Formats: sequence, C-alpha cells, structure tokens
Amino acid sequence: QVQLVESGGGLVQAGGSLRLSCVASGSFDRINDMGWYRQAPDGQRELVATGTSGGSANYADSAKGRFAISRDNAKNTVYLQMNSLKPEDTAVYYCKAIVIRGGHYQFQYWGQGTQVTVSS
Repeated sequence: QVQLVESGGGLVQAGGSLRLSCVASGSFDRINDMGWYRQAPDGQRELVATGTSGGSANYADSAKGRFAISRDNAKNTVYLQMNSLKPEDTAVYYCKAIVIRGGHYQFQYWGQGTQVTVSS
C-alpha cells in the first residue's frame, strides 16, 4: 500500500501565498507522476498541476503563472507553491501519485486532502 500525506493548507488573504507538500510512503519501485487536484464544495475534482519524475510539468489554465509544482524525488515529495491566491482558489487540494510496482504495474493513489481557504 501507499500513503500520501498532504500538509500546508490553511486560511490566507487574497494575494497571499501558500506552499503545499505531499509525501509518499509505502511499497513501490518508483513514482511516475505526482500532482495536485482540487475540489470546491460545489464542484468536481479538477487538475491543478502535475509533474513527472523527469521534471516536466502540466498546469491548468487557472494555475499558470501563479502556481509552481516541484518534486524532490529522493524524498518522494511533491510541492505546490501557490502565489497571488484568489478566493476562487478555495477548495480541498488533493495529492495524487502514480507509482510503479513489480517492475511495470501502475497504481494510482490519493491523499486525504488539505483545505485551502482564500478570503477576499
């Protein structure tokens, strides 16, 4: 099994910054993609940003220019630096990891989520 533990959420004023962290632990050969998704109370879960082990990144349009994803592969950790936060960024942020076990079998895991609230 794999556990993903997120941290760094909280309450911040509009224009402020937060840094989310997600640490993966458990049984796996390696981690392929790690990323962040979010879900507002009245919305569906949506992509924020994902990053590969090789350093490539993909961002939702809403995150481009404001958020930055990074990984520390040695620590099995992914970060999301969020700047210029807006009230519409308010959501529960979830970490997702795609890990490899048995040489080539892929498994997907989700964290429990961390709340981000941006006040106007």
